[in-house]
Amino acid sequence: MSEKMTQWKGKLSASPYNDRVLPLLSHKVEILDTTLRDGEQAPGIALSMSDKIAIAKALDDLGVDEIEAGFSASGKEEKETLKRIAGLGLTSRVCSLARSTVSDIDAVIDTGLDYIHTFIATSDIHLERKLKMTKEQVLERAVSAVQYAKDHGLKVQFSCEDATRSDLDFLKKVYGGVVEAGADVIDIPDTVGVMSPRSMEFLVSEISKSVKVPIAVHCHNDMGLATANSIAAVEAGASQVHVCVNGLGERAGNAPLEEVAVLLFINYGISTVDLSKIGQVSKAISRYTGYPIEYTKPIIGRNAFAHESGIHVHGMLADSSTYEAFPPELVGMDRNISLGKHSGAHSVRERLDRMRVDFPEDKMSELMDSMKAIAVGGKKIDDIELAVIADNVLWKDRVQHSVVLKEFVVITGKNVTPTATVTIEMDGKKNTVSQVGLGPVDAAMSAIRDAVNGNVSLEELRLDAITGGSDSICEVSVLVKDAKGDGSISAGKAVGLDIVNTSVDAIMEAINRDHSRRKSQ
Repeated sequence: MSEKMTQWKGKLSASPYNDRVLPLLSHKVEILDTTLRDGEQAPGIALSMSDKIAIAKALDDLGVDEIEAGFSASGKEEKETLKRIAGLGLTSRVCSLARSTVSDIDAVIDTGLDYIHTFIATSDIHLERKLKMTKEQVLERAVSAVQYAKDHGLKVQFSCEDATRSDLDFLKKVYGGVVEAGADVIDIPDTVGVMSPRSMEFLVSEISKSVKVPIAVHCHNDMGLATANSIAAVEAGASQVHVCVNGLGERAGNAPLEEVAVLLFINYGISTVDLSKIGQVSKAISRYTGYPIEYTKPIIGRNAFAHESGIHVHGMLADSSTYEAFPPELVGMDRNISLGKHSGAHSVRERLDRMRVDFPEDKMSELMDSMKAIAVGGKKIDDIELAVIADNVLWKDRVQHSVVLKEFVVITGKNVTPTATVTIEMDGKKNTVSQVGLGPVDAAMSAIRDAVNGNVSLEELRLDAITGGSDSICEVSVLVKDAKGDGSISAGKAVGLDIVNTSVDAIMEAINRDHSRRKSQ
């Protein structure tokens, strides 16, 4: 067991059935990251030179073995960018993609790079529809390109584009020819993501019988199997996997670096990159590319280590392995115990204790009801909001509610006079009143005043967004004065998602306090 594996022993909870059926792999597996080439080919991504340099440094720090940094023949800026990256002195080996042509290979030589990834298509559909070449011509072009690159001192990785839809005998002939010409690595691309794990295992096994150089795989995710196919290839003997951070790439993307690296580590004990830096690199790539990370994305998504369900959180608080195969620290992520519609009392109590909020146990059911009423639309409640909701529950408990708002409706809009209708029950009697106002809150206050006591006035209303986010709950504090009585001021406050409804709740809270005071006199 490696030193890294030993560090995490006891903290990883993979299935014991994996141990029964997965092969023991002893060979090293390299990671070639193509975020800067295939990843940038995703629609809408256009990285600047400075972006690419920063990403190359981040990938190098992450510890990838090789970086496919671009396609040097695609333009002057791309070639200059590759020159700059070549001069960084990175630990990762850097290569450029090139078609099997002299001009493309010369463009790589001009960058100062000593490593090239050259390719030509080999499937019948590509030969007939795109290249307009015979198999003999393709074989000759592939071999001559590798020979030319080797003659100029380059390390060569060679790919048969669309290999997984190519004739097997022809594939073997091409791969055999380029290896004889000096290719150092051959790559099997699943260019349109059509393979299944068993078929990928078969293909890699067959090709490995014909060539004696390292085999790489380049799997696209069109059918959602890029990671599975990459792992199947490794099981069959492949020693390099092409990946993109966050699964970027053309169409549905490429095998995600984070998934491949974590799977190899947990299920096979194979160390590739520094897993603890995956989280920060993933977020950086998202910022540079403008591509958001899906909430449910394995390993790096916002929900990957988020727990809300009461049953799950209860287990998590006892032992995180109950609902996590591995801890978030392994990949530089954070665990998030979310509070929302599905949260249970255990998670709420844990959060309150962590914040050192002294909240009585006999009020927990009321707190849960208030919290879930706010979270019913999918709202996630953070620490500050939970503290405010808890305080509001205790605040409401300090007064007897003898004035009850039974019904409330407000009509407002452009070129519409705000109108509110309320039904108030006080001392066993109901009173329904409608009033207009300058705005919906003013109209509601006018209707409530007429239904309760014509001399009640709203002295002050303060609205605060608790977190400042677009889905933040608001806290409304009001001061209400009873001019008919002794002029005393009563305070009220409420929390909620809707400003008008929350303002009305705060006004009713203040009126109840005023009503209780007058009844006690």
